[in-house]
Amino acid sequence: MATKSATAARVSPLADRVVVKAMEETEQMRGALYIPDTAKEKPQAGKIIAVGPGRFDEGKRVPMEVKVGDKVLYGKYSGTEVTIDNEQLLILRESDVLAVLS
Repeated sequence: MATKSATAARVSPLADRVVVKAMEETEQMRGALYIPDTAKEKPQAGKIIAVGPGRFDEGKRVPMEVKVGDKVLYGKYSGTEVTIDNEQLLILRESDVLAVLS
């Protein structure tokens, strides 16, 4: 079972939202070409650090399909980027999660 980080303890997403920390991509250099951070593409994979209780549908709460600790793929421009405790996080809806990595 995944342990909660200090940041996850401070963030409680509402409804069907999840908080994701983007996975660090390993930097690969080809030849002597250096690519600055501003020119790199945003990662599209991350680890879920907090999960909301689920959405309501016809008066009943629908439980979340993802859980804390899942590694997921999400859309390139989905969600809202926030900084909490100098940590870049992404808050997005469960429907923006494309797949769970195993």
